[in-house]
Amino acid sequence: MYAAIRQGKAKTGMAEELAHRIKEGAIPIISDVEGFMAYYVVYAPDDTVTAISIFNDYAGAEESNRRVLAWIEQSLTPLLAGPATATADGQITMRALSISCAVSRIASEMRKPAE
Repeated sequence: MYAAIRQGKAKTGMAEELAHRIKEGAIPIISDVEGFMAYYVVYAPDDTVTAISIFNDYAGAEESNRRVLAWIEQSLTPLLAGPATATADGQITMRALSISCAVSRIASEMRKPAE
């Protein structure tokens, strides 16, 4: 399994509208990609939004980012404080954790400053 991970920072006060647009726009786009398994969105207290999609293979994860980044530019740019980032090179190797633990761990790691 592979994770496609996208992250952006919402402008203050835009979280509710951002959630609505993601539900109506991003989920249908991503769930249509072959190999789609799951989709999670994590909202951090600092308005950082992390979206994690799970796919059967790397190609699906990569394709989901390609499709949804174009949609983000068109639909979410006014709600974001800066550009969104994306990666599709996250192979899932640990399956013993509950998915909520895994999502929390991924989001925590993504928020750490680069060294």
